[in-house]
Amino acid sequence: MQAAMEITARYCQKEMESYGSCVSSNPSTWQQKCHDLKMKVSQCTSSHPVIQKIRQDCSNEFVKFEQCLKENQDTPTSCSAHVARFLGCAETVNLSGVATDPEPQLK
Repeated sequence: MQAAMEITARYCQKEMESYGSCVSSNPSTWQQKCHDLKMKVSQCTSSHPVIQKIRQDCSNEFVKFEQCLKENQDTPTSCSAHVARFLGCAETVNLSGVATDPEPQLK
């Protein structure tokens, strides 16, 4: 998971910062107001193989986390157990053989 976080920060920092600022600024309406920014983060991260692998292997946990956020828009912190389950799953994903650099290798 540390590798995925580093990759996300490396390649999607601008998108993540914009989304995080939006969520912080709109505690009760962030789900609607920040949707476009969330999609930009998703588009950015979806192209990276490590993140794709984690999403694939932990999709059930991630879906449950997103559902919790939708149901608890005014209190997103109530979904901390869902976050913990997703992160726990992500830590167990076997990333051996997954390319960690999405930039093409020149030969």
